[in-house]
Amino acid sequence: MALQLFNTLTRRVEEFRPFDEAGRTVGMYCCGPTVYDYGHIGNFRTFVFADLVRRYLGFRGFKVRHVMNITDVEDKIIRRVRETGKTLEEFTGVYTDAFLQDLKELDCVVPVAEDLPRATGYIPQIIDLIGTLERRGLAYRAADGSVYFSIEKYRGCGCRYGQLVKLDFEAMRVGERVASDEYEKESVADFALWKARVPDDGAVFWPSPWGEGRPGWHIECSAMSMALLGPSFDLHLGGEDLAFPHHEDEIAQSEGAAVQPPGRPFVKHWLHGAHLLVEGKKMSKSLGNFFTVRDLLAKGYTGREIRCLLLSAHFRETFNFTIAGLEGARAQLARIDECVGKLREVAGQVDVARPPADDPLVTAFTVAMDGDLNVSAAWAVVFDWVRDTNRALAAGQMTGAGASAQLAAWGHLDTVLGLGSKPVGEAPVEIVALADERVAAKKAKDFARADAIRAELKARGWVVEDTSKGPKLKKL
Repeated sequence: MALQLFNTLTRRVEEFRPFDEAGRTVGMYCCGPTVYDYGHIGNFRTFVFADLVRRYLGFRGFKVRHVMNITDVEDKIIRRVRETGKTLEEFTGVYTDAFLQDLKELDCVVPVAEDLPRATGYIPQIIDLIGTLERRGLAYRAADGSVYFSIEKYRGCGCRYGQLVKLDFEAMRVGERVASDEYEKESVADFALWKARVPDDGAVFWPSPWGEGRPGWHIECSAMSMALLGPSFDLHLGGEDLAFPHHEDEIAQSEGAAVQPPGRPFVKHWLHGAHLLVEGKKMSKSLGNFFTVRDLLAKGYTGREIRCLLLSAHFRETFNFTIAGLEGARAQLARIDECVGKLREVAGQVDVARPPADDPLVTAFTVAMDGDLNVSAAWAVVFDWVRDTNRALAAGQMTGAGASAQLAAWGHLDTVLGLGSKPVGEAPVEIVALADERVAAKKAKDFARADAIRAELKARGWVVEDTSKGPKLKKL
């Protein structure tokens, strides 16, 4: 079975086929963060989803070039720069570094440096693209010196505005001009490509053929994606809130420039992740349900637990993120970790580097994920495997070679899930001493004392398991 994905552009699930004639190389662009604050958990649902796509494409044998932009100039950023008195680079640098650290906490594969373009590093390419649109009659200069994209002229040349979303041009406000980077969804408006400098911009401006100013938000992504991936590429990802107007405007600008090869669109496959709710409601600081990754780490949860929960539902389903869900993710990871730990004990020194092509676990997982990245079905496969493996281990039916083969299969799956293994921490000296005292009490048949020590260890966050190879300490 080939990989099937829901394409927002065609509004159907279809086979994923890249432009590459050999069918193996993929160009993928994901709208990255706007670095005016720390990223919240809703942002990171999109970034973990993008990481899943990248990892699964690699799992299926594709060679992926993953580009993710950093928006480091736009309305909110300029307002914060003015309020803080910092330079643009000082202000955005803090939040860019924080974002990349949060990605690493969630074990996301970070694109290489050259594929993490910052908008401020692509001003020449942005100006060139605006110039092309102006020469083609699709961009015009307003009285204040700003340059706008004309929806009317774009539609008039036979192009379609409204490829990702269905728009009712009769009911919507057509022909208005909008300077704000983020404008009302019901407005089909001419949008700013270049914003003329105003006093509130301070030192944030660049020279251009239209005078000093700065780019609009939408044009940044078009210029950066095409500069790095070419005028036509395979995959564009983002949250569903970006489909209109941001992504629709990207298509209009990019295809309006007419730089694509004949018959090719700007982007072949568009994937959009659904909204995330927190405790059943839209995230809001006033409701107390607004969480950054850092907030959750401070509460004692780990990056792999957060990642596990964010991967628990299909990317096109609205997902309810809860603290109870994090506890559930912790329990799920503990089940996997325990099973993998037992397999390692049985496998010993036997090593299988890679599972066979027809491995049952890998095959079932692949079938699930090929169906529009159905992670819910994939998790069912994983926990069926955990159950069956535990039964085989308990019955003594697992050989060293068999355990090693199971570990290889799980390791192959985990290149997609990105859960890694539980960090191994040595027990403190006093905990080890208590465990040794329990062993001595059992040998002396002082079972009351042994039980009391077990209870004390549990109260201090440790459990002792009696295995065939002796007692084993495990952190709760």
